[in-house]
Amino acid sequence: MSIVHPNDLTGPDAYVCAQGGCRICLECLMHQHEGLVHTVLRRQAHGGVTYEDLLQEGRIGLWQAVLHFDPHRGVAFSTYAWAAIVHRVWRAVKQSSRPQGWLPVPEPVNPLEMAEERVWWAEMHVALLEAVSRLPQRLRQVIVAAYGLDGEPPRTLVAIGRRFGVTGEMARYWRNNGLVLLRLPAFSGRLRQLCDQDSRTAYLRMQALNRAWLRQRRGRRR
Repeated sequence: MSIVHPNDLTGPDAYVCAQGGCRICLECLMHQHEGLVHTVLRRQAHGGVTYEDLLQEGRIGLWQAVLHFDPHRGVAFSTYAWAAIVHRVWRAVKQSSRPQGWLPVPEPVNPLEMAEERVWWAEMHVALLEAVSRLPQRLRQVIVAAYGLDGEPPRTLVAIGRRFGVTGEMARYWRNNGLVLLRLPAFSGRLRQLCDQDSRTAYLRMQALNRAWLRQRRGRRR
């Protein structure tokens, strides 16, 4: 005997159902968006943490995103979940660099901390969308497609190039130009603050990445 679920497991109602305690919807959404976790891990520094440990942390971030996502706010779930996964992974990497000692006894879940997390996610969404929306149109379209910020799976550079009638290498060129701008404080200052990436070390790393790309770009023009 098979059970037919009353909701579309890929639609907005699935999130509401999962948040209401439906295990079927929760597992379906986790499986559907598992690729986001692997994409984040491929693009983030791992520090001294193993891929398997960070994969688990990323899945926890995805699970939290499913439970807190509001499908009626007009924000793509991939945008919402991406920030939550990155936040969870960054925190794990940061904690791994601290001196190791006795593990603290886990404390009960604090409702105030949960509320603060929800506020952080909401602010992150707004900051991310504002940063990307300030890019020139072509670069914005490429960044959105490359990172799946429109709710679709991230597209390859070849697929993006095909969409615009150019090579994948040209799509890479546009993507990197977009990332150069997004690393600038004028575009992503608030986003960096929320991600704890506004330190002097973080800005120096950003400048090094931008200089490396600009040198490479100048070399290709010769």
